[in-house]
Amino acid sequence: MHVFIVHTHPEPQSFNAAMTRRAVETLEAMGHTAEVSDLYAMQFNPVAGWHDFPAVTQPRFLQYQREQKEAFEHRSHTPEIILEQEKLARADLVIFQFPIWWRSSPAMLKGWFDRVLSVGFAYGSGRVYGTGGLQGKRALLSVTFGGPTSAPEASEVLHQLQDGVLAFVGFEVLPPFVVGGPRQLTENARRAELQRYGQFLAGLTCEPMRMQTSCDVWRPS
Repeated sequence: MHVFIVHTHPEPQSFNAAMTRRAVETLEAMGHTAEVSDLYAMQFNPVAGWHDFPAVTQPRFLQYQREQKEAFEHRSHTPEIILEQEKLARADLVIFQFPIWWRSSPAMLKGWFDRVLSVGFAYGSGRVYGTGGLQGKRALLSVTFGGPTSAPEASEVLHQLQDGVLAFVGFEVLPPFVVGGPRQLTENARRAELQRYGQFLAGLTCEPMRMQTSCDVWRPS
């Protein structure tokens, strides 16, 4: 399968960066292909606005979703957005790697969702959840918390992203991979967590269209 990793952390030596490297190593060793969007390294602009549309239908008043729909239909989004959408289109599995900040994703990733999961491409005209634009693809949240975190706590924090974003646009959402408090762990414990992550990814071998029978899939409550 082809895996697209959206990596969101400002520090290249962070534990999140180590997790992304481990994911690429593990997947490629299994014969899969992987590509990474490192949003901070790319200096991805998270701010939605007029600049997303080289041409607009109503230049005096920005109706962002309407302009997204028009831009998708005429392939007139800014190249930065088109490139990310092409990566999504190629992917069988999308991994979102990021730290939890203020019980949510970093603003950089939120802006990526705003701009890239556009009307027409990812949803719209009744195309949501089971009929969303990204149906047939899987998504995985791989996250770190600042301290030890129980499964119920993680589920509560991640629910909006899993249901309100990923499932909404049609992804089959896998249970998240969570590491609590990596800064507080010993070097050996961090290595063990990276090994656990590699083993977790090695188990994701089912075909996307057979997920409901051959894989555990997170479902909204």
